[in-house]
Amino acid sequence: MINSIDLKLTAVSTDIKRLGADALVLGVVKGTDGPVLVASPFSAKVTDTLQASLSALNVTGAADELVRLPAGDETKARILVLAGLGSHEESTLTTEALRRGAGSAARQLAGLSTVVFALPAATPEQAAAVAEGVALGAYHFNSHRSTPAAKLPLTEAVIATAASADPDLPAALKRAAILGRAVRATRDLVNVAPNVLYPASFAQEVKDSTKGLPLKVMILDEKKLEKDGYGGLMGVGGGSDRKPRMVKIQYAPAKAGKHLALVGKGITFDTGGISIKPAAGMHAMKCDMAGAATIFQAIVAIAELGLPITVTGWLCLAENMPGGASTRPGDVITMLGGKTVEVLNTDAEGRLVMADGLVAASAEKPDALIDVATLTGAQMVALGLRTAGVMGDEALRNAVVSAAEKAGETAWAMPMPEELRPTIDSQVADLANIGERMGGMMTAAVFLNEFVGEANGTKIPWAHMDIAGPAFNEQAAYGYTHKNGTGSSVRTLVALAEEMASAK
Repeated sequence: MINSIDLKLTAVSTDIKRLGADALVLGVVKGTDGPVLVASPFSAKVTDTLQASLSALNVTGAADELVRLPAGDETKARILVLAGLGSHEESTLTTEALRRGAGSAARQLAGLSTVVFALPAATPEQAAAVAEGVALGAYHFNSHRSTPAAKLPLTEAVIATAASADPDLPAALKRAAILGRAVRATRDLVNVAPNVLYPASFAQEVKDSTKGLPLKVMILDEKKLEKDGYGGLMGVGGGSDRKPRMVKIQYAPAKAGKHLALVGKGITFDTGGISIKPAAGMHAMKCDMAGAATIFQAIVAIAELGLPITVTGWLCLAENMPGGASTRPGDVITMLGGKTVEVLNTDAEGRLVMADGLVAASAEKPDALIDVATLTGAQMVALGLRTAGVMGDEALRNAVVSAAEKAGETAWAMPMPEELRPTIDSQVADLANIGERMGGMMTAAVFLNEFVGEANGTKIPWAHMDIAGPAFNEQAAYGYTHKNGTGSSVRTLVALAEEMASAK
């Protein structure tokens, strides 16, 4: 299922005029006085001529702009490419602007093999941002086609950087390559058809694709789930012929300090169950397992980076289908740990499987517990299609938002107002699975909070990430983000793990 390309990333000095390639990419910023060519490797005369021609070529420097030109005598590349970096001055270019510009170029240059990127990269951090953008942009999902696409993503990228001799650069490029691979693999899993990716096949994919890595994988099938009392998973998955699974992934290096637990929603297809969704757009509900895919690949990346932190992942996998054995509105189910939940809406199923995962993860008393889920449509109403909502304990919630900013992703801290808790009271059970409609994203978080356990008499630090919008892009591609599965939040989780691993 994970069929992403093997992308080769290398770095060279900025003297690249005689380097052969299919294309040479230069950056153009949208300055206050017009487009400005940045970091040109050419002579002053050629650079001035190229700069003077930008307006005549209708080059603006806007983000996602890509203009192809015949290559001149000063390069052995077959074509010259001008890539827009957005509205910046050259001196204020951020790493995310470089990441997006490189990623946009890599995405739009599909069909080429080797491309040299001569974007502003004076430091290892800037060179890594360019490399990471390329690794994110060079993607194509091809698993279900009878013949390969005509324009496959590029397979080799050369990063021109003044830091080519810096001893920190190899590690920075390795990290960029690992992050790119993890995001592409997450996209693959999200994009796979739901008749191919279902709980058992997802679990098998985890087992097969982690061979050779320092990871332990344990799979709980439906018999084990029922015996151990995973009522959320069994209730949600009861209506499907494809029975639920819980997959535990553990990375525990010898010199680990803290323990981070991750719980991911893995609804491999969501019809809504008995509370069935409208037919229009239901095909996109194959993305409802993006949370599980995200934490799976984040843990793989953390293991490949060799971070000194224990990370345990819980993938809560089920298919939510209507059937004779489906949970009905009005049913009461007993969750792992014994709490009872009245199911008022079977389309509020994600929080039920996640509750089981939170209880299981809490039993190991981690230092921090984070769950990731495409949980509510209310998230998109509140924050749009590109911004994840983060709720939970203030310190950890803010640490997640900070990690997202560092990684170049967008997340926003949201509250859990105390008045929402009474709305999930049930007249017949401990809790109801839905409450106040207004602020539904926050109400879902309030529900999940009820299943977070304690360690040494104190509630385990917990944060909830709702990625319903950012996980799946049904609009036009942009930057390094393709249509459909995006791989959102993988980089955030890795950045957070790095912060935790380095903390004293």
